[in-house]
Amino acid sequence: MKVILRDDMQDLGKRGDIVDVADGYARNYLLPKGKAIVATPGAVEQASKMRRARDLRDASDREAATTVASTLVPMVFTIEARVGSEGKLFGSVTSADIADAVEAQSSVAIDRRKIEIADQIKTAGQHVVTASLHPEVSFPITVEVVAS
Repeated sequence: MKVILRDDMQDLGKRGDIVDVADGYARNYLLPKGKAIVATPGAVEQASKMRRARDLRDASDREAATTVASTLVPMVFTIEARVGSEGKLFGSVTSADIADAVEAQSSVAIDRRKIEIADQIKTAGQHVVTASLHPEVSFPITVEVVAS
């Protein structure tokens, strides 16, 4: 059965996409939950409008993420933490700590879930983490951990 998705669905498609799914899946899950509508000729035209709106929104989101990235990449963000002997932290620096430091020092709010820390930050010094504000825009953030 051909249906038009009304929401982004992982492993199936994005809003406005016309997909072919099993009849039972469409009748028992997608249609009753309001996640899709049957692909009639009139609905296909509506789907093309949904796709155009999605593409415009995606382009503006990508542009905004690129602007934020160009602002944050050259900066070094300082985070104060309790440090023991040999430069080891009591605990670790989390993505929430980094998001708070970025917001306090640059006035740019980043969701903590968009910050990816490859290895836990448990020592003082300079570290690089990755921020992904858009599927196509990810950039490094430099963090300096200093003793408080």
